[in-house]
Amino acid sequence: MVQLTYETLVLDGTARAEGQLPTGERFVTSPLTLTLISGERDAVLVDAPYTFGQIARVRGWLEDSGKRLAFIYITHGHGDHWLGAEELLKDFPGVPVYATEGTLAMMRTEAVDGRAQFWDRSLPGLIPPSSVIAQPVPVEGLCLEGEALEPIVLGHTDTDDTTALWVPSIRLVVAGDAIYNGAHQMLLETGNGGLEAWLAAIDVIESLDPLHVVSGHKAPGAPDDPRCIQETRQYLLDSREALDRAQTPQNFYDEMLRLYPHRVNASPVWYGALSLVGNREA
Repeated sequence: MVQLTYETLVLDGTARAEGQLPTGERFVTSPLTLTLISGERDAVLVDAPYTFGQIARVRGWLEDSGKRLAFIYITHGHGDHWLGAEELLKDFPGVPVYATEGTLAMMRTEAVDGRAQFWDRSLPGLIPPSSVIAQPVPVEGLCLEGEALEPIVLGHTDTDDTTALWVPSIRLVVAGDAIYNGAHQMLLETGNGGLEAWLAAIDVIESLDPLHVVSGHKAPGAPDDPRCIQETRQYLLDSREALDRAQTPQNFYDEMLRLYPHRVNASPVWYGALSLVGNREA
């Protein structure tokens, strides 16, 4: 029986052309974690880069692994987890990309509306043309050299129709954006019951009793320790209380940075505050 292993690559965030923090600093995208799960000969990439620069780095990473890329799995539809897959695979022809039906529906929207309304305005010229080349997970499921890789449907976390990938043989969960690790969480879509749905998804991941938890967005060097499950939960609970108290977006922003001074990338805190608190004021 093969013993699977995994490694991660954390890609730095990219400065955005639009938006700035109260300090005047430009918004930056969150650091992105890619995961390579390997057997003796083959490997599976979980999520994909999205800018030309990231694609070049990931291409070298995959080539240096010495493994044959068997397929890519996409955890959810946010463009920063897949928009560069088609460009990346020009160097790995014939490699399939898989996603659940819910994720595929989100990807189709992101490829058109998401690009026009956000990605091409925020990162102009940095993202290659991107069609939805992913296909549904096969009915027989996914495996790597005989070991099961199980998509776990989570529903809403920091967006709709998200999943994680569970590797039971090594008790690894690649959690996508359901779990964060040392990075501020994207709260923009937590209204209208979204926060409560996210908390329920965290319970699902915890019930797997994982030994390793890879977050879709984590601080560089942060260990894949299961404690990030509870840390993600607590961040949501604290944000709910801070939202209840906040009279202005600045109130919420200041409170979350006071509670979490060491998390990287405050951008989602501020644009979340502008939407969740600012729209409430209006």
